[in-house]
Amino acid sequence: MVAMLPPAVRSLEDQVENSRVKVEAKESDIERFVYIRSLFDRNVTLAHALIRSDISRYMSIIYTPTVGYACQQYSSMFRSANGLHFHPGNIDQAENVLRRFQQRDIRVAVVTDNHGILGLGDQGAGGIAICLGKLMLYTQGAGIAPWHCLPISLDVGTDNEELLNDHEYLGWRHRRITGDQYIDFIRRFARAFRNVFPSALCQWEDFSKQNAFAIRDTFLHDLISFNDDIQGTGAVALAAIYTAMRIKQEPLAKQKFLIHGAGAGGIGIAEQILTALCAEGVPEEEARQQIFTLDSRGIITTDRELLPYKQKFAQDPAVLDWLREEQDGQLENVVKKAGITVLIGTSGQPGCFSKEVVLSVMEHTDRPVIMPLSNPTDHAEAVPADLYSWTNGRALVGTGSPFPDVMFEGRAFSVAQANNVFVFPGVGLGTLASGSRAVLPEFFTAAAGAVSSCVSPVAMKDGALLPPVTDLAQVSLKVAQAVGEAAIEAGVSRPCAFSSFQHHNDSVRLQRLIRHFCWQPAYLPLVAM
Repeated sequence: MVAMLPPAVRSLEDQVENSRVKVEAKESDIERFVYIRSLFDRNVTLAHALIRSDISRYMSIIYTPTVGYACQQYSSMFRSANGLHFHPGNIDQAENVLRRFQQRDIRVAVVTDNHGILGLGDQGAGGIAICLGKLMLYTQGAGIAPWHCLPISLDVGTDNEELLNDHEYLGWRHRRITGDQYIDFIRRFARAFRNVFPSALCQWEDFSKQNAFAIRDTFLHDLISFNDDIQGTGAVALAAIYTAMRIKQEPLAKQKFLIHGAGAGGIGIAEQILTALCAEGVPEEEARQQIFTLDSRGIITTDRELLPYKQKFAQDPAVLDWLREEQDGQLENVVKKAGITVLIGTSGQPGCFSKEVVLSVMEHTDRPVIMPLSNPTDHAEAVPADLYSWTNGRALVGTGSPFPDVMFEGRAFSVAQANNVFVFPGVGLGTLASGSRAVLPEFFTAAAGAVSSCVSPVAMKDGALLPPVTDLAQVSLKVAQAVGEAAIEAGVSRPCAFSSFQHHNDSVRLQRLIRHFCWQPAYLPLVAM
């Protein structure tokens, strides 16, 4: 190797600055995405050091919103193989394929069937870009080393006509398989993954809402797995609500919740609120009566024909004396009659949280919690500037998309973005470090509390409901600790790691294990031979 390189030595810091200049010279964020992914393929340490140097800037490139464009352009911009692509032509070889990665000690896999990508829907084989982005955030947040991560696409076809007619499309060119054929495909993959990586975490990502719940619940005890769209979304929303309760100085049990949009995210939020209410001592049936859900037809009630995942939060119309006609179940009337104090939007209906709706919430509380969580920005149920204006600065606001701070009457209000990145890296790290045999609902309640605790009193005075993304690494460590302790308390951690939660040093041991798991993007020292 002598004389193969110029003699000067460039430090990692200098390389990061050199890469930063190159990234900023690109003309668009999709070009920046391509550059960073290419850098990742040839120098993973430098790529992650670059991202860490300005996480809030680069997260928008490696993940939302730029990753959406990467999904759409995946085939045309394909450069190198990343991750695994299982399809009906090779699923019977899944176990053998996965065994090739055993030497990498895979700890986390993000798995998608590419059906419900962000707000884009069915993106076929391009959905694996989401998995790549999520795993980069696992590394940034929780320090899971890149070589311990595995992105997996379950390519069961696509119903996207544009992709089917695109001669450059790289996916399995076939209509999506459904029914028993789809179920058999998923089972084959799950069995292979469990056999090869029994201790690894499997994160289900961007499945259609019907399949998302069915798959999560079917493999609850077969795999160490969770669904981020359901449980991660639920936990980060609950974290924002916890912070709002600290600001309001009111108990969660005194609130009435309305979730407008009954997809995976909406029902996931309802599940987390229910778990949190029960943890505070509210009887489950009473807690359900505090949570109202709406879909495109209005309030969800037991007298309707419902998909299974919606049934859990259906209200009995017989006990709602104000619900007499179909129009009584629409948004504004439900807010007014049900006494809603916390209003959450996952509907994708822009502007549906009108001034009239918001003022109706203010009839029931002095500090309304309003969370328009739909992505992207132009799908948000309300704009933060309007919410502060309509409520005279009294609203406690969380959004799904990033919004700038709002100036109202000479005061700057911080707009909290409810980003799942505050939850899933820490949940994964805490699960792995504790050796948990399952991912329990209680883990997400613990995660929500940990995230909320990271919001400082000073930030809360400015209206912040969640910590800044610049604190991601610290937040993830705190979430991991809370999740690990929840696993120990629930008795699902491995006995070899923790014999009993009663031992006073378990938390300290867990903290050491968590730190031991974390990889840092730094070069190893050069030792002269």
